[in-house]
Amino acid sequence: MAKSKPMSYPLMEKLVALSRRRGFLFQSSEIYGAINAVWDYGPLGVELKRNVKNIWWQDMISSRDNIVGMDTAILMHPETWVASGHVQNFHDPMVECRKCKRRYRQDHLPENTVRCPECGDELGEPKQFNLMFKTFLGSTQENAQEIYLRPETAQGIFVNFDNVISSTRLKLPFGIAQMGKSFRNEITTGNFIFRSREFEQMEMEFFIRPEENAHWLEYWAQERLNWFVSLGIRAEKLRLRPHGPDELAHYSTACYDVEYEFPFGFSELEGIADRGAYDLEQHQQHSRKKLQFVDQERGNEKLTPAVIESSAGVDRTVLVLMADAYWEDEANNRVVMRFSPKVAPYKVAVFPLFNKDGMPEMADAIYKKLKKTMPAFYDTAGSIGKRYRRQDEAGTPFCITVDHQSLEDQTVTLRDRDSLEQIRVSADSLIGLLLEKVMG
Repeated sequence: MAKSKPMSYPLMEKLVALSRRRGFLFQSSEIYGAINAVWDYGPLGVELKRNVKNIWWQDMISSRDNIVGMDTAILMHPETWVASGHVQNFHDPMVECRKCKRRYRQDHLPENTVRCPECGDELGEPKQFNLMFKTFLGSTQENAQEIYLRPETAQGIFVNFDNVISSTRLKLPFGIAQMGKSFRNEITTGNFIFRSREFEQMEMEFFIRPEENAHWLEYWAQERLNWFVSLGIRAEKLRLRPHGPDELAHYSTACYDVEYEFPFGFSELEGIADRGAYDLEQHQQHSRKKLQFVDQERGNEKLTPAVIESSAGVDRTVLVLMADAYWEDEANNRVVMRFSPKVAPYKVAVFPLFNKDGMPEMADAIYKKLKKTMPAFYDTAGSIGKRYRRQDEAGTPFCITVDHQSLEDQTVTLRDRDSLEQIRVSADSLIGLLLEKVMG
């Protein structure tokens, strides 16, 4: 399969190059020509991604009393997607060039476009294209059941609604959340990992009394906007945008998007949607199983809760963190990924100034001690300046150098990535000092 076309935005092109050079992301199956819009996370990228997921889980679930977690299967009964409306409604309008056969989402082309932007030939009539991947469940394809790879994680929560409330003591309002892979056979992809065919979601369904929709929609919209700011993303590059009536999904009565100002304009990071009682009612109808909440505090009142959904993309969050962090420090001739220490893949790097005179042994001992507490990196290759530059591109906020003075008084040089300030500190105080800086 052909590789992705080159990015048309300089920053995105620079991020792709840096990602490959430093080990954030690689195009999948690259040695075989790659698969378009499918990406592999390298050693630095997987740490950045894991930090995003860990922080989300801590902030959304571990620190709250009324939200629990789940991990549901990618493969689900095909009737799930009939009930949810995805079989009938999960379509995009597609047009195909009659000559070069390139396909486009019609709603992504300028209005009244009738010719292919690639070759100039005539475009065919628009068709509805279902975005779900099909596969087969069974020992042979002839006798197998046709099923889908899930296009979202939310339905795994809805079909387990009764399982969760019968096995916990949750009271309204409460949430059920999960992270996991989803798959969409997108017609058009691009802008690096902004739109890909295999991606990871962080979703939470918050179950409420139906008359409380407006309050909780506003609450979660602000909570989720603030969460992205807490990752170190510049607040002036973020916004909350309400959906217009023509934008709403088939299940939604109101929705906000948290958007970030990418080089290609403001685009969605997370959706906060009022799904009403649509999903539970649909699954009750199709499964013929009751999916209701019994409110014992209101005389055992039975009701089908409404839902406010928070749905964020892990990969888009990673992309925003990288785009927002990228900085060309022309004064010092370096490229810097200015990640907040809380999300940076490595928190600290340790170097011996020279590979002799006991410096490597002391540096290695400091590294091994730090590594038990936080992600750390050890490097002895090249000049100290080159090692600093490599860590600047990796986004490592602090570097420690062991030099001749270190052997005399057990102090080291601590370098700040952004300010370039270097101070002498006691080797024994490093863990406490770095924990304060990283968590602070």
